[in-house]
Amino acid sequence: MKYIISLMSAAMLLTACSGSKTIANASNVEPTSSSGYWQQHVDYDMNVDMDVETYKYTGEQTLVYTNNSPDTLNNVYYHLFFNAFQPGSEMDVHSRTIADPDSRVMDRISKLQPDEIGYLKVTNLKQDGLALVSETVGTVLEVKLAKPIMPGEKTTFTLNFEGQVPVQIRRSGRNNKEGVALSMTQWYPKLAEYDFEGWHADPYIAREFLGVWGDFELTLTIDKDYVVGGTGYLKDEKILKNNKKQLHFVAPRVHDFTWAADPDYIHDTLEMPNGPVLHFYYKSTLPKDRLESWKKLQPKTAELMNYFSTNIGTYPYMQYSVIQGGDGGMEYGMCTLITGDRSFGSLVGVTAHELAHNWFQFLLASNESAHPWMDEGFTSYISDLANDEVMNKKADNPVAPAYDSYISYANSGIEQPLTTHADRYAHNSAYSDSAYNKGEVFIAQLEYVIGEENLKKTIKRYFNEFAFKHPTPLDFIRTAEKVSGLELDWYLTDFGQTTNTIDYAVKIIKDNTVVLERIGLMPMPIDLTVTYDDSTMEQFYIPLRIMRGEKPTTATVIADWAWAYPFYAFQTEKAVRSVTIDPKNKMADVDRSNNTGTVTMPNSMAESLEKN
Repeated sequence: MKYIISLMSAAMLLTACSGSKTIANASNVEPTSSSGYWQQHVDYDMNVDMDVETYKYTGEQTLVYTNNSPDTLNNVYYHLFFNAFQPGSEMDVHSRTIADPDSRVMDRISKLQPDEIGYLKVTNLKQDGLALVSETVGTVLEVKLAKPIMPGEKTTFTLNFEGQVPVQIRRSGRNNKEGVALSMTQWYPKLAEYDFEGWHADPYIAREFLGVWGDFELTLTIDKDYVVGGTGYLKDEKILKNNKKQLHFVAPRVHDFTWAADPDYIHDTLEMPNGPVLHFYYKSTLPKDRLESWKKLQPKTAELMNYFSTNIGTYPYMQYSVIQGGDGGMEYGMCTLITGDRSFGSLVGVTAHELAHNWFQFLLASNESAHPWMDEGFTSYISDLANDEVMNKKADNPVAPAYDSYISYANSGIEQPLTTHADRYAHNSAYSDSAYNKGEVFIAQLEYVIGEENLKKTIKRYFNEFAFKHPTPLDFIRTAEKVSGLELDWYLTDFGQTTNTIDYAVKIIKDNTVVLERIGLMPMPIDLTVTYDDSTMEQFYIPLRIMRGEKPTTATVIADWAWAYPFYAFQTEKAVRSVTIDPKNKMADVDRSNNTGTVTMPNSMAESLEKN
């Protein structure tokens, strides 16, 4: 069968219609590549004493910093995240002035009393034994170095710190709504990241994090009745005087260190064949049905671990912990904190999401603040697929809800581009829709563009090449280009850097002539189903010209469509009854009402066609 195709301007339209398994180790070797990639390295050694009665703690920190950059550093910056939980902080004021504040925060920080706030105070800061001048500015410690750190050099920072654990409000804190005593996340003076874009000393306003890869050691002294779980391997435990114990943890090749503690934790373990060992910490005071859900969760977590290791890349650590704590669900190194008073389905769902984060963003450590969609969106995508499989849901399209949410967001009038910094969204809902839903659609829709097998290969190659690094959006899209052989810069540009939308329509059907229209600014290749008058059907594929190729397909491939032409026409040898664009709804078309057309046309258009 022959097909005649033409690409048209609007003026040509009517005339044309009538015619034509590794384990992480403590190696300090940094990843390198021929492109000159580099990243900084840190080695933390901390000794901390926690007072569970006052929620105050003191610590000593030794940090060996390796400057792998080509730049000379004259300053460094530390994050002091707990300072956000004080009346008048940027987090407090932002929450009280944004249009739709997080229900967990609202104005709660402004009402904290002195013994309820959080803080981190640094004293006796030195560089290679030399005293340093520093200033605490909100949640950032600004440090002027005693001597520059030259490219390739190491330097050692030592300091003392004291902190107070805030009342649980957001991520970190004490005595959360489920009674967990200590959720210790982002709790220590944490050196800011320096990379090819410079320093990332962002204040802690609402979200997210970026850390320096390195090796951590923590010696924690705490009440002997408290059960502790989190990042790192427990190497030693000693019972001390004064009703305390001392725990020694090591964590190789991580970019943060988190722990949680409670005297009522049940601690279960499940050893998977060939590793890792799964740990579960949850309150013994939970209702009976919730306790049963935590038991049922354990083999499901093993299934999820297998799914992610198979479909992304092998989990490289020897353990992973699911810990009741925090205020929802949040991922950390080798562990997650989740609220635990949940139904079984909810418990599996949140665990699937947070566990997937150990790949996206923990191992593939993109800058969450600059690109939260690479973190939340990619995680949502793979966890939706995993949850569907392990819970045997068998949904036709497990990611369909993300498409629906994104399309609603794109039509809402409040959308901001994915290039927006995580703290710069005018609405919290816009952040959520961008990071979670549009981010998920970004990777799911890429399957529509390059094909299912190519997307699977892209995800695995992305992991193999960028695990233990700080990949960017360009790294991901270039990986997809290498796998598929297609040009995809347009996809990252339009969907990732603008609010351009996709909207294609069936414009005209006349006998054996079909005319399609691009209404939205974002271009896409087109999957098309044509139903003929004799009730037979045929699948067509219209490549996008700027892709410089096409995805693998069994459909009939016809001529490509150049973006600048708003209309596209082609003819078949049989009369057409109806046409459907993207019959599987894999394209994020913001108006699907015009994606199907039949032979019915306005009389004026039919008359114009007859005249021509």
